[in-house]
Amino acid sequence: MLRRNIKSTRSFSITASLGKWTEIPLAPPDKILGISEAYNKDSNNKKINLGVGAYRDNFGKPIIFPSVKKAEVLLLEKETEKEYTPIIGSKNFQNLVKNFIFNNSGKDPNGEKLINEGRIVTSQTISGTGSLRVIADFFNRFYSSKKIIVPKPTWANHIAVLKDAGLEPSFYEYYNTSINGLDYEKLIESIKSVDNETIILLHACCHNPTGMDLTNEQWDEVLNIIIEKNLYPMVDMAYQGFSSGDPYKDIEVIRKLNKLVVDGKIKSYSLCQSFAKNMGLYGERTGSISIITESAEQSQSIESQLKKLIRPMYSSPPIHGSKIVETIFSNEELLNQWLTELNEVVGRLNTVRTKLFEKLDGSIYNWDHLNKQRGMFIYTGLSQEQVIKLRNEYSVYATEDGRFSISGVNDDNVDYLADAMNKVIKESK
Repeated sequence: MLRRNIKSTRSFSITASLGKWTEIPLAPPDKILGISEAYNKDSNNKKINLGVGAYRDNFGKPIIFPSVKKAEVLLLEKETEKEYTPIIGSKNFQNLVKNFIFNNSGKDPNGEKLINEGRIVTSQTISGTGSLRVIADFFNRFYSSKKIIVPKPTWANHIAVLKDAGLEPSFYEYYNTSINGLDYEKLIESIKSVDNETIILLHACCHNPTGMDLTNEQWDEVLNIIIEKNLYPMVDMAYQGFSSGDPYKDIEVIRKLNKLVVDGKIKSYSLCQSFAKNMGLYGERTGSISIITESAEQSQSIESQLKKLIRPMYSSPPIHGSKIVETIFSNEELLNQWLTELNEVVGRLNTVRTKLFEKLDGSIYNWDHLNKQRGMFIYTGLSQEQVIKLRNEYSVYATEDGRFSISGVNDDNVDYLADAMNKVIKESK
């Protein structure tokens, strides 16, 4: 009897000490992924999803690159284990990524010099978002400033990732919606006005969401300001290859930065990179971060701290996507096939962009900016109200800033889309 009473008392004591949830408010849906959820619920057979930036073919279907399929067949035949990869990925993956991006597969002597001197630390990450979060956490721990400036507008997730990592993001001017073009003068003014040593986020190519990139001459002026104000360049490269169809042509800013480091004009920069788009490895979550360092000795310290940071976060990255990348980059035939396939994908996007432009009514709205933009998106210039009207009345789903994923357009729906856009614009005038 006594024993039962003791057990009962203990049970009550343990129950009484349990905590409870604070009030948990309902979070709003993700601005991009929420569009797909709404699209899936729509019963209109003419509905179009222009939200998520994932490639679709001319039949509106997702694809697997044939070169990726071949790489997977090779893996199936030769792969002998599924062991953990090291915290920052395999050495083979790191070396192949360095050669592909910084040495341009033998075309950039400055990048090659940095590699040979041990001044590039590369870590595999969980695609582009994971690379951004890891580098942001790294800045928060070790960089002299928590301030970071990003273009206005920028990818919707940038601010959330940077804030959650403890940085203090703000905007520099980039795009003028009234002219549907780059606001270059204000861009220069706003960069010049920031505090020295501020981190600056740069889109390497295919600026998301506007598709408007800097010219080589404009890049030179921006980089000169970065040198003068001792800003730290953090490059986001999610769409390498989607501007020209050639991934080597699309990274002129990387070559410029490599030269500045070799010439001693800047000490370091970092790169966040993803294979989600240019290899179609969306769900494989395969990407990398690279930090260009001041010396081989500093590289050792940075690598050790990256390992320490990543270990309690996700321990080590997934291996299947990285092995696909390794297989393609290690096989000249597969590499050339992938380069051809990527060029064909970009060619289709450019063809669709032109078709849509030709079917839109230029007499009621100037669409010239569509032909100046590059990448997976068109930044239409449509207002939030017009985008909502397209969604509610025509089942055309896009982000409310007017960004359309051009890969969602094809021969079967381009007429319907253009007609809906023309009607919405006429009705709003």
